[in-house]
Amino acid sequence: MRVTRRFAGHGGMITLFGAMGRNRPAQLPHARSAAAGGAHLDHQAATRIARRHGKRRMPTPQEILEQLKKIKYPGFSRDIVSFGIIKDIEVGDAAITVILTASAAKPEVTAQIAAEIERTVGAMAGVPPVRIELGEAPPARTAGTPGRRAVPGVRHVVAVASGKGGVGKSTVAVNLALAMRALGWRVGLMDADVYGPSVAMMVGAQGAVGVTKDRRIVPLERFGIRYISMALFLNDETPVIWRGPMVTKLESEFLFNVEWGELDCLVLDLPPGTGDAQLTITQRVALDGGVIVTTPQEIALLDVKRGIAMFNEVGVPVLGVIENMSYHRCAKCGSRHEIFAHGGGARMARELGVPLLGELPLARELREGGDHANPLVVAHPEHPLSDAFKAVAANVIAHLSHAPAAARAD
Repeated sequence: MRVTRRFAGHGGMITLFGAMGRNRPAQLPHARSAAAGGAHLDHQAATRIARRHGKRRMPTPQEILEQLKKIKYPGFSRDIVSFGIIKDIEVGDAAITVILTASAAKPEVTAQIAAEIERTVGAMAGVPPVRIELGEAPPARTAGTPGRRAVPGVRHVVAVASGKGGVGKSTVAVNLALAMRALGWRVGLMDADVYGPSVAMMVGAQGAVGVTKDRRIVPLERFGIRYISMALFLNDETPVIWRGPMVTKLESEFLFNVEWGELDCLVLDLPPGTGDAQLTITQRVALDGGVIVTTPQEIALLDVKRGIAMFNEVGVPVLGVIENMSYHRCAKCGSRHEIFAHGGGARMARELGVPLLGELPLARELREGGDHANPLVVAHPEHPLSDAFKAVAANVIAHLSHAPAAARAD
């Protein structure tokens, strides 16, 4: 985020740069003046310059940013700054200009945010008129990227990944998809883990996969989501002993030869790790973002960096980190037990500059839901963990709604 302060009649422009990723507040360093050769300019210096030129004391960009943090994103509990809505703040004698990031939000939502900004900033002492501008959208990822295609009819594609196995990634992917469905989105779920497919067991392998006259695969549908998995084509005892080219061909079939229909989001349950299968998917499909699942202990966190590095390498934004198995709440005494430690996901998210999407506790009902093809979010929608999944889903939806969508191929 770039934040500037201009003084009319003054030869220089004071520029403040703050790195702000989506879903986390900007941390603005001290300002430096280009006219003063980079000399330190603090709050008092800005006031002295204003007085010298006979100007009234106006709020600094940091002060305005703090006020903007009080504005909640419509329909959510988080503020607009943490969602990355604010792209730039310009303070000048004639006006204060707040520039918003270009987004895919509905016009009425953007208008509501703009009105709240005008009201909030306008109420600050000493401010001139407030103007709202919509920034230019950054260049979208295009289908022209070698091998990267869009999935017809699908607005957004999100990959759920983990640096290693055993962190509950597939359980999170299934319940995240169902939580997004509970929030009103049309959702599909693709099990991309060919060697260890588990989505079919968790959602239920009821009925046979169909094929259209054009030889396209018809996914199964249950609990309001469409899903496909290698397990639907095998019995429980059949191992998948395939080399890489066969795996990548199957993954392409699942992505581009399945009748997904019109979806708001297709959730991909990637295999664990950062090998050929994961890289092939991220390079072939136009992804809108990746979600990293980890557990709190150090041995799992080591692999989070690899997962994020993989997405960065292929130019896919990381929507955030989910800390799974974050703690356990005893049903009898109500005490909290941090079996695998706690807070590692949040710490890693801060260090790597990505959002923490949520912390999910251990719960017996979650395990039972996966074992009996009756996932927690639909079996126990009132459960606190179901609420936690919905909060994570709301964060993901908000990110997708305010990020430039991956370009869709015809």
